[in-house]
Amino acid sequence: MSENSSIYAQSGVDTAAGDLAVELMKSAVARTHGPEVIGGVGGFAGLFDASALKEYRRPLLASATDGVGTKVAIAQAMDIHHTIGQDLVAMIVDDIVVVGAKPLAMTDYIACGKVVPQRIADIVRGIAEACEATGTALVGGETAEHPGLLGVDDYDVAGAAVGVVEADRVLGPERVADGDVVLAMGASGLHSNGFSLVRHILAERGIGYADHSAELGSSYGEALLVPTALYTSPLLRAIEDPELDGAIHALSHVTGGGIAANLARVLPVGSWTEVDRASWSPLPVFRHLADLGGHSLESVEGAWNLGIGMFAVVEAARAERVAERLRAEGLTVWQTGTVSTSARDFTGFEQGAKGVDGGAVRLTGAFAA
Repeated sequence: MSENSSIYAQSGVDTAAGDLAVELMKSAVARTHGPEVIGGVGGFAGLFDASALKEYRRPLLASATDGVGTKVAIAQAMDIHHTIGQDLVAMIVDDIVVVGAKPLAMTDYIACGKVVPQRIADIVRGIAEACEATGTALVGGETAEHPGLLGVDDYDVAGAAVGVVEADRVLGPERVADGDVVLAMGASGLHSNGFSLVRHILAERGIGYADHSAELGSSYGEALLVPTALYTSPLLRAIEDPELDGAIHALSHVTGGGIAANLARVLPVGSWTEVDRASWSPLPVFRHLADLGGHSLESVEGAWNLGIGMFAVVEAARAERVAERLRAEGLTVWQTGTVSTSARDFTGFEQGAKGVDGGAVRLTGAFAA
């Protein structure tokens, strides 16, 4: 260690630990690199050969950025860190695929109170494995040590990615038509939203993350850290299937804001749909947490996905073929309703969200047992 590095370490920043963390993660990151990645790990900027985009008639770049929210507090409490790497990738690339885009490259950012090399390597290993599973090159990242701002065991993660889609292949409200079928895709758990409510409920009941839950068959922490499902690759294969060409009109990633609001964002203004609660049974983790908090499932539809991770709005004539294709990819898929453009009273409907003037959605009926 140089004298300058030693002086910096006295202030709480250990550059040698950062270097070790990079060494521990290099092989996992390298596995996400195809021939398009130039220069490997460690440069000031990641380089990605975009010459393949010349094959597009009019390539549009799609970008997204996100984190995993207060789910990191549970990872820290349980000392389990690799699963939130998948959460991070899923929250980003599954937003990119919503417009029909293929993710190309991603970068990550980890802020921590103290660099613990194996912990950082575990986080990045989870990120790299999810990038590899979704065909996304992890081309760069940053680990920043913030002593005095974050506790020694505290950290937060964020990332950004870019993808590409042909201009005339963009999915969205413009493609949605009267009579389209709405398909739901099952979630793996809470994914990465609504954890402030989860943590509040457990704290109110004096429940620790390491405590065992008979209802969940595991500790609370283990059940809550189930990583976010990855939808990108199955959806891209379905979109690119010649037999389904043009059948998928819009996709909605069910994240912050809940079920109705996220679906409303991808429907055209003036259209509406009703999501039939009886078409699925919410996962046990949602039922148990709602019971602990004294909430009805209906009252938490704006905070939790309740078992729906993604929606697809598809052409009615090929809806079952789309569903079969996605089931063959290992996804759980079911129909929740249809889209209508007929005039009606929108009282009780969610209409658009996050600045988007979209369609109208409401959930109806009672959940299946």
